[in-house]
Amino acid sequence: MNRMDFTPYRRSTVGFDRLFELMESQARQNTGDNYPPYNVERRDEDTYRITLAVAGFKPSDIDITAQQNLLVIQGKKQDDVSDGELLHVGIANRGFERRFELADYVRVENAGLSDGLLVVDLIREVPDAMKPKKIQVNGEAMIEAPKVSKNDKAD
Repeated sequence: MNRMDFTPYRRSTVGFDRLFELMESQARQNTGDNYPPYNVERRDEDTYRITLAVAGFKPSDIDITAQQNLLVIQGKKQDDVSDGELLHVGIANRGFERRFELADYVRVENAGLSDGLLVVDLIREVPDAMKPKKIQVNGEAMIEAPKVSKNDKAD
């Protein structure tokens, strides 16, 4: 098992504990299960899209839960009753759970299922109070050098 050691970085940074814990937990949870395959796409500065290949699943088979900083997508395949005898089973008929850690202020905008692809659109909405602000410098407020009068001059 590959274990990442962030000790040198922890000694020289402050306030990044959550990031290091997130990276370490992702390394522990990476069990090699790649079902269902998915893409994560950045569409522009504040929008993202997650696309999962969920062929054979209906909208009623999929449960999407968005919590603070966590998106959980679960697929629970309902047993299909076949009229005939299956001679070969090559289509995956198993459930899944995918977890995505979300950054602060990222929320799910919408989700849709079409042609076997589940598309989840995400948007980052930073509150106005957290956005950078341009501060104007007022020239009148600048501190001026003291004026030297004729009486203060040394001959």
